Formats: sequence, C-alpha cells, structure tokens
Amino acid sequence: MPIPIARFRDDLAPTMADLETMVRMESPTTTKALIDDLGAWLGAQVESLGFSVERIPEAKAGDHWLCRSSAERGGILLLHHLDTVYPAGTLATTSWRLEAGRAFGPGVLDMKGGIAVTLAALRGLRAHGLEPSRPVLCLFTSDEETGSRSSRSLIEALARSVDLILCLEPALPDGGLKTQRKGTGIFQVETFGRAAHAGNNPEAGVHAIEEMAHQIPAIHALASPSAGTTVSVGVIRGGTRTNVIPASCLAKLDVRVADPNERPRIDAGLAALRPMVEGARIEVRGGWNRPPMPRTPAIAGAFEQARQIADTIGIQLTEGGAGGGSDANFVAALGLPVLDGLGPIGDGAHSTDEYVEIESLAPRAALLAALLTDW
Repeated sequence: MPIPIARFRDDLAPTMADLETMVRMESPTTTKALIDDLGAWLGAQVESLGFSVERIPEAKAGDHWLCRSSAERGGILLLHHLDTVYPAGTLATTSWRLEAGRAFGPGVLDMKGGIAVTLAALRGLRAHGLEPSRPVLCLFTSDEETGSRSSRSLIEALARSVDLILCLEPALPDGGLKTQRKGTGIFQVETFGRAAHAGNNPEAGVHAIEEMAHQIPAIHALASPSAGTTVSVGVIRGGTRTNVIPASCLAKLDVRVADPNERPRIDAGLAALRPMVEGARIEVRGGWNRPPMPRTPAIAGAFEQARQIADTIGIQLTEGGAGGGSDANFVAALGLPVLDGLGPIGDGAHSTDEYVEIESLAPRAALLAALLTDW
C-alpha cells in the first residue's frame, strides 16, 4: 500500500531542513572542495537510511557518490547532480529565503530540490517499514552543469545494469514528467583579421568584428523552428582597444535539436561558413554534448506504468518535453527506459529568482516512494 501524500506533508519539516542545508552549502561545478563537502554530507544522510556509500574520486571535478540499498544486480537507478551554476559567494547576495509558499536560493530547484525529494521518499519508506520492490541505486554526480564529462561513462554503465532509470531534475510546471528533451551542442566560431591603427591606416587592417557581424545572421539562419532546432549566439568577444582594427572575434553558440537528423545538418552548415570581408578567415570549434531524448517506446511504456502507479495515490500524472538537456539524454540514447522530471515544481533555474513550490515537495516524495515500492 503506497504511503499517502498526507503523511509526507506531516513530515515536511526534515525535508525543508535538508533543502535549506544543501542550498547553504554552495556547490559550483568549478569548485571541487565545495562540491566534495556537499557530497560527504549527503553520503552520510543516505548511509543513515541503510545504504552502502561509495565515493568515486575525481582529480579535477568533484567526486561522485554511489549509494546502494542492496548488492543485488538490477533495480532502479536514481540520477542526481550536486553541482550548480552559481559561483562561490552567491549566497552573499542571493540567499535562502521562504516567501509566499516558495523556497528561494541558488540551486534550490536545479537540483537540490530533487535531492531533497529523494531523501524524503527514502526516509518515508524506512519510517513506514516498507521496502522497495527492487534494489535502489542513488547516483550523485558533480559536473552535470558543464556537460557531465567525467560522469557520463559512469551514468551509462550503471544505466545498462538496471531495469529503470529515474532522473530527479525539476518537474514540468504542471508536475508532468519529461519524456522528451532536446540534444545540446556547444560551438565556437572565431573570425580572424589583421590589426592596424584605426585612425592612421585602417585600410591596412582586416576587421574581424565586421566579419563576425556578417556571420551571425548566417549562423542564426541554421535554426529550424519546424524541426525544433534552435541556434543562438550567446557570447561575443572581440577587439582590444577602440583605436585598433580588431584582429579576432569569438562567438559562442548554443544549439538545441529535437531530431537526431538535425545534427549533421548543423555540422554541415557551420562548416560551410565562408568569409565575407576580404582577407578574413573563419574557424569553427566545439561539438555535441548531449544527444536528443526522443519519446522512445521504452520511455512511453515506462511513463504509462508510472501513470498507473501515480493514480493509486491520487496524482494525475502528465508528460511533456523540455528544451534543455539532462543526464537522462545519455540514458535515452541507449534505448533504456528513463523518466525525467521527478523533482519538485518551481521556476527560475539558473537565475537569482530560482525557487521551489514548497507544496510540491510532499506529492513528489509520495510519487517517488510509490514508484520504488510498486514498480
């Protein structure tokens, strides 16, 4: 018998305490020591719930943490990440606070709220003397926000060894799960010219920023709204002084694709960029990080089973897509059953207004607990 949502509402205080503690422990991807402090704290919490805890060391990235309820093979893998996009010191200006039924703070939604949901679900099962139907593996990684470079192979290997993968990224606004996600590409386009004095002999120079100005419309033209493909130049850097014809200009691109067939088209389009200013040249670097996560038969089947389980605790579960990528993308590309968006409801991820709807924490914990016991 699943644990009613009301029981998780009654036990909300420790969940809120966990969430506040984690938000106050800053964990930017680029600061290994801070991430490792959070990982050690979290490992102790999960160990107290009867899990074995393995610390997986990384030389440069933060360490990863793998917690197991059992040594048996198979089971359910829960994916989380410890890192946030906020630099150390952010709490000095953007602090933890409660306001109008919401909890605010850096990383509170993405994804410390999801970790709090997992702790609440596991704590609830233990308090009610319930056991998961299968072994549970909780993975906490340290570099999701920068592409999961050190954790991808670990995620994929663990995913291949289990029966189901659940990702605790934030839910859709209506509480729906994410059964589709776009793939992501990060590219750099750099234009090169020749420096010269802007006043005395500008004709001797080749203006790299002017060349980039020609290229940006061509880059943006690679987007295809009908295919769900977006292309955005998000960062521009060029020039040294106002009185110098700039010799170089760098543009950083964010590319998102829903259709895997769009990736070679984008690659070809970027490779086909040609200089418009005489004497200039262009270089393209970068590539694809996360593959698209289409709604595969495996994902559709997993969602239908989750929907039926959600019905037993009074939740009408919906599904939808997201433009951002997550570690679930890697799993979906392997053809495995994965459900994303099991974390709480909120908004403002990666901004100074990031928040979690406090009311959503208990239903999400109840849903996760039900999935663990009834799958």
